[in-house]
Formats: sequence, C-alpha cells, structure tokens
Amino acid sequence: MLVNLREILWLAQNHNFAVGAFNTPNLECINAVLAAAEKLNVPVILSHAQLHEAVAPLAQIGPVMVEAAKRAKVPVCVHLDHCETLDYMQQALDIGFTGVMYDGSTLPYAENLTNTKKAVAMAKNYNCGVEAELGALASREGGEAVGSGPVYTDPEEAVVFCAETGIDALAPSFGTAHGIYKAKPVLDLDRVKVIAERTSLPLVMHGGSGVSPEDYRKGIANGLRKINYYSYMSRAGVQAVKALLGAEDVTFFHDLALAAQNAMEVDVEKALWVFTGL
Repeated sequence: MLVNLREILWLAQNHNFAVGAFNTPNLECINAVLAAAEKLNVPVILSHAQLHEAVAPLAQIGPVMVEAAKRAKVPVCVHLDHCETLDYMQQALDIGFTGVMYDGSTLPYAENLTNTKKAVAMAKNYNCGVEAELGALASREGGEAVGSGPVYTDPEEAVVFCAETGIDALAPSFGTAHGIYKAKPVLDLDRVKVIAERTSLPLVMHGGSGVSPEDYRKGIANGLRKINYYSYMSRAGVQAVKALLGAEDVTFFHDLALAAQNAMEVDVEKALWVFTGL
C-alpha cells in the first residue's frame, strides 16, 4: 500500500514508534525490507539516495520501488533520500515518489532555507511529504568523513527553519554519523527532545545503523519518528555472500543474491523490532 511521508509519520507519531527507512538500491534490498515489514505487519520506507545513482539509476530503480510499494501488504512510503539538486527531486516526483528529503545541510543557512522552500512548493503539486536537514553529521551519506566534524542543530534555528519552510519532518544533527561506526556514538538525545517539542514536527535520525537499542528507544521517546538504516543491513548481505563462497563452490550469481537477500531480511527484521517497540 503506497502512502506518503506525512501519512506514515502520522502513524508513527500516533503509535509512539519510529518507522524504519531503508536504502534499496537493488531488487534484493527491496524484497528483504518488504518481507521483514510484512512479517511483522509494520509500515516501512523504501529509500533511494542520490549518491546511488551510479549503482542504481533513479529512472530504473524508482518505478520498481513504487510498484513494489503498491503491491505491499503494509503501508509503504517511497522516499528520495539526501537529494542535493531540485532537478533530481523533480525526477523522483514524476516517477511517483511519496516522500523527498532535500539535503542543503552543506550550504549556507540562507541558501538551504531558500532551496528547501522551493522543494516544499514542488512537492505540494504531487501530494508528497518533505524532509529537510539542518546541521551537519560527522560524515556524509556513504560514510565520507566531514573535515570540520559534526555541526549540532541549534533548537532556536530549527524553530525558525521549520516554520518558514513548511517541511513535514526535520533531520537534526545530534551526534550520529553515516556508515559503520568505529566507536560507540555519543548522542545528544536531550537536544532531540528540545527540538521535537519546540518544532512540533516528527524528527529523523540519519546515520541510524549501529546505534544501541537503548539509544534508539530513548531517541524515539524524545521524538524520533523515522530512522534511516542501511550500512549494517548491507554488511549483513556481504557477510552472507562471503560465508556461502567459503562453504561451497558457487556457480550461479542468483544463489549469492538470494543469500544476501535472506541475511538482509533478518537484519531488517531485528531493526524493525526495536524501532516499533514490538
């Protein structure tokens, strides 16, 4: 069942959980995420990040994601993650994406504000929800380090930004990072609570893979309603392929793909248990 970002975040808000948002750059990822969500009967978000364009062109994977969402037995939002250009966003809107995240976090505040307003205006014509980012994580999407380190979101600035842009969800910076953590992240979850209370918007955790169950639950209690998760799910698929290759002489690639899919499904299911409080 295809739903938009506002609808799926409304479900999360009203039931006090966070919806999992998983990058799905191939069919195996899509199948793994939807199988886990349907098994647990919980809503989920299929995401496509702009940086995956070289791996999975939006024009090819996007329609597959939308069709899979329509056929799903649970509510599914198809979301564009970390979109840095409005032209790319327009492509996703035309394909039928029901959520978009404009990422102007590396731009000066005024430029981020202006472009986010444009993104909101564009999305309104498609009944599509909009997420935006304010502040900067310690690493970019894909795990690339940011030389200056994290820039934590100022709650006062967040109030103004959300009010002026009209966004549906905000991704603040509070200590997470994209990619695989080399040490336990130290999260400012009190900042999350303040921003959620001051803006009255659903908040999003980027760099959600690898966070402890305790921190997930505290963050959700403080206002997180969407958690982005991909790196550890993807790593589970890689580990399954390595194990299969080490155990037997594999001839067919589809056997490797299925092994990865099954392992990712297990990892997604574990994450969804935590995010939804099952």
